[in-house]
Amino acid sequence: MAYSKIEQLIFDISEKITAAENLSVWDVEFKKEGKSNVLRVYIDKEGGASIDDCEKVSLALSEQLDALDPIPSAYSLEVSSAGLDRRLKRESDFLRYIGHLVDVKLYAAIDGVKDFTAELSGYKDGVVTLCYEKNMLEIPLEKAASIRLAVIF
Repeated sequence: MAYSKIEQLIFDISEKITAAENLSVWDVEFKKEGKSNVLRVYIDKEGGASIDDCEKVSLALSEQLDALDPIPSAYSLEVSSAGLDRRLKRESDFLRYIGHLVDVKLYAAIDGVKDFTAELSGYKDGVVTLCYEKNMLEIPLEKAASIRLAVIF
């Protein structure tokens, strides 16, 4: 779940912008969707990022990207809140949410299960430890398509 060169550059640029607004960058994605490229920047703050926060970051980031022109192809820029079901990607994300429920999607099934909800019990050296149906599972991050905070109503 490492960042591409473009994603890392955008993350670094976005961090400077969000720091000035008492926000943080949660994640960056640059991907092809259909015929278009989409650059998504997810931001966060204590209590959650607002639409106004997203707008401020979007305008400032768009200005920086126009000046630097680091992406040679056309793309759409989207800035949004990390959301309640935020994706966990970095070590700090996993360590912060130990004890919380997460939704896990695997590339290949384990015991016939590919998608499940479990308690995040630990993280070390790129391996997440999950408590699923009273069993402890250790899953290397490269085997997980995504791990997100579970939203339980």
